[in-house]
Amino acid sequence: QVQLVESGGGLVQAGGSLRLSCAASGHTFSSYAMGWFRQAPGKEREFVAAISWSGGSTYYADSVKGRFTISRDGAKNTVYLQMNSLKSEDTAVYYCNAKASLSHYELPFGSWGQGTQVTVSS
Repeated sequence: QVQLVESGGGLVQAGGSLRLSCAASGHTFSSYAMGWFRQAPGKEREFVAAISWSGGSTYYADSVKGRFTISRDGAKNTVYLQMNSLKSEDTAVYYCNAKASLSHYELPFGSWGQGTQVTVSS
């Protein structure tokens, strides 16, 4: 089973940027579709972005399209989430996710990291 460790969260002003990283270990990274989800207080975990095992296909929630970019580096077994033009509503704990395939990429199942807090001040 793959182990995931997120980093890069923090406090940022609205309009600012952050880059989250997720380091994978314990299994063949290239065989997994990877994604990011987030969960705000009192809300359900929601899909943010996903990327295929090859990196050739990416998917985004409508709320982040055009502002966030997901990418992966196979040599470093790491997936990234570049977040620009951050808004207060982006405040949440962000979780890295690994799935065996991109089927149902938007659903919250698979392997998870421990999460990293992102707080956007207005």
